[in-house]
Formats: sequence, structure tokens, C-alpha cells
Amino acid sequence: MKKDTLVDLSLLRVFCVLMGERSVSRTAVRLEMSQPAVSLALGRLREHFSDQLLMRGRGGMVPTDRALTILPRIQSLLIDAEALAEDTAPFDISACNHSFTIASPDYLAPIFLGDVIAAARREAPGVRLVIRALGPDFDFETALAKGEIDTVIGNWPSPPNYLRRSVLLEDEVVCVMGKHHKLAQGRFTQADYLAAAHIAPVSYSVAHRGLVETHLGRLRLVRDRTVALSYFGMAPYLLLESDLLFTTSRHFASYFAAFLPLAVRTSPIRFPAMTFYQLWHERSHHAPTHRWLRDLITRSRRSIDSSPSARPPPGT
Repeated sequence: MKKDTLVDLSLLRVFCVLMGERSVSRTAVRLEMSQPAVSLALGRLREHFSDQLLMRGRGGMVPTDRALTILPRIQSLLIDAEALAEDTAPFDISACNHSFTIASPDYLAPIFLGDVIAAARREAPGVRLVIRALGPDFDFETALAKGEIDTVIGNWPSPPNYLRRSVLLEDEVVCVMGKHHKLAQGRFTQADYLAAAHIAPVSYSVAHRGLVETHLGRLRLVRDRTVALSYFGMAPYLLLESDLLFTTSRHFASYFAAFLPLAVRTSPIRFPAMTFYQLWHERSHHAPTHRWLRDLITRSRRSIDSSPSARPPPGT
């Protein structure tokens, strides 16, 4: 870097996003900038560091050795700069224009996310929220460490122990099926459960299995995973005209059973409670804006408790 010049922090932010996206166009979309503006920023960065930093390759832009060397130091500098700004400025969430990214599968009842957004709009109308899906190809632990996402909502039996976490909700595991299903009434045994055809969620983390499969594995039991589904919110609709079962949390099942012809039944296999966590990295633990976001999410979980659909229907 030239010794007689300083790099603008906004340029460093563009550099970090470029290193993650390896694309000028995707960086422009993510930062809500024009492509020419991103290209101009890259040109200024190249001048500052006397290096090409990112060059065209077959699969996108390829970082130089220099870019890979300075990336961790720049990320650390931006974290410190953000923390310093938040420590010195009076905190007023109503004037905040920060953008937050929440990563979560869609296995919480929609009323929860609706309450998060409604509360954010009331308290911080300038804040932008990005809701990002989790999937097996997304390394959420690294994304938290880099600040690419701000918090993760998950329900692993054993979440990563080095991340900060709080419990959002503990819920009973139940079975949901169409009201026409032969198991919707009467006797429902473990043998019935294992013999049935099931909708099974696709794991959203390579390293962390879901509660249902983890518990069945411990019991050395195997169910028929007839349909593997990445979209939890679609599962209730697939039950309406099929003989499938879906094993999920009580609040999720009850929410959809309130307006769809579904039956919710206590599982004949005793599963541990399904615990939903909020996870975040130490880097953002003390930041006032991030504390507000986590508190907002915690408060919004009460919408599940107060919803009539969250109460067990009679006879289940």
C-alpha cells in the first residue's frame, strides 16, 4: 500500500465483499451499488495496494496471493472500526440504518418471522433485514465469524459450543398428517410410525443432524424417508392428498392445522424436546445494534406462545 495515502473504509468493505462473491455484478447487488461504482472501487484498491488483487478466471474472479494475505487483516480492521463507532456514538435504534442478515430454515411458524419484521419496522424503520436460508452448502459458522450474517436460528441437538447462544423455544415433537390418514384417529404405535411413509427434511447442515434422525439413530430405529424436502413450509400441503407423516414441532404443526384439514398427534416415540436456538459470534456480542436485534428476536418468540394455533387441539 502506498505509504502517503490511507484507504477509505468503504473501499475495504467493497474488497471484502468482492473476495467473498468473486464477482463485480454480485458485489454490486449485495452492496446496492452500480457495477461501474464497484469497478471503480476495485481500481482504486489496486492502486492503493499496487496489486491486481482480483483477476478474471474461468469460474469468476481469482484473488492474487497479495489479496489472500491482506484479507484477514482487513476483516479484523473493519470489525474494530465498527465496534469503535458503536462504542463512541450514542445508541438510537430509531435512527439506525444498519442491514442485518438472519439465517434460518423455514421451520418456525410464519407468525414468528412476521412478528420480527413488524417489530423491526416499528422500532427501527431505517433498518434492513435479509432473511437467508440455511443449507448443507452454506458454512454458517464461517459466515458468522466473517460478519457475513449476524445471527442464526437453528434447532440442532448439539449446536456449536464455541458460538454464543440463547434458547428461543422448547417445543414438543408431534406427528402431523392429513385428516383422512388411517392413523389420524385411534391407536397409534411405534410400529405404525416406523411402517409409515414420511416426509423428512433435508439436513441444512453437513456437520449437524436434525433432532428426529439423531434420536432415531440412538434408538437404532429407521423410518421410511419417502420424501426428502428442503422447504419445511411446503410439508403441510403435501400431507393433504397423501399417506405421508411429518414429524415436527407442536407449534409448527398447530399453526397449519388451524386452517388446513390436518391431524396433529402425539408421537408414539418419545423424542426429546425440540429446542430452537439463536446463535451468534463473539465478535458481535457487545455491539448495541446486534444486542437490539437479538433482543427483538427473543421478544418475537412470544408471538408463538400467544397464538391460539400454538395451543394443542383437543384430543391430540
